[in-house]
Amino acid sequence: MAQPDAADTEPRLLILETSGPVGQVALARGDKLFSARRLDETRRHARDLVPAVAELLVEQNWKPGDVRAIIVSRGPGSYTGLRVGIMSAKTFAYATGSALIGVETFHAIALQVSDQALRVDVIADAQQAKVYVQRFARASSSEDWRPESALRIEKLNDWLSFLSPDVWVTGPGLHLYGGRLPASIHQAGSEQWEPGPESLLRLGLARFLSGARDDIWSIEPIYLRPSSAEEKRTLGSG
Repeated sequence: MAQPDAADTEPRLLILETSGPVGQVALARGDKLFSARRLDETRRHARDLVPAVAELLVEQNWKPGDVRAIIVSRGPGSYTGLRVGIMSAKTFAYATGSALIGVETFHAIALQVSDQALRVDVIADAQQAKVYVQRFARASSSEDWRPESALRIEKLNDWLSFLSPDVWVTGPGLHLYGGRLPASIHQAGSEQWEPGPESLLRLGLARFLSGARDDIWSIEPIYLRPSSAEEKRTLGSG
């Protein structure tokens, strides 16, 4: 019986995470993360992303065509950062023929929460005293996280009023609003608030091995509202 091709069982993967202020790029072989690089927070992702990818490929002695799939964070998050990441992923997939795998950023963040947690709200700042929020749940620490609610925008005070002690909280929104949470609410450690390449790899590899693929012409960042610039244009034309 023929043995499975290593390219199928341990595909070479490129990971892009640009949803936050600090972008990250990484390479993996199957479920093993080989190398990762954080982009300079003081510079634009657009300037650093392509050179960082090129350097990582050289370090591993990979050619762009060796990459079987590119895993990209879809948000929610920074409008500019997500556009840069997804456009870069589309371009790379088109040029190399690699598969394109989009990953929901909040789901990746949920994977990083303590084994003690069975329910968690992932939050991010939505401006104007509002938060992006999505709840995830699992029956036990050995099971996978599943969305319990759809991603939505809520007023911060409304969300806080319905929090219960059995729900943990994590996500980049804690940088701004962590001090507003009641003492009875468990917060994830600050090192878990931002999505890491390991979490993106876990979700992206599972999608790739299941045969899931995203269309390079139609995949878009996850937005629930227009950017600040778009809102200002709408108000100005009203």
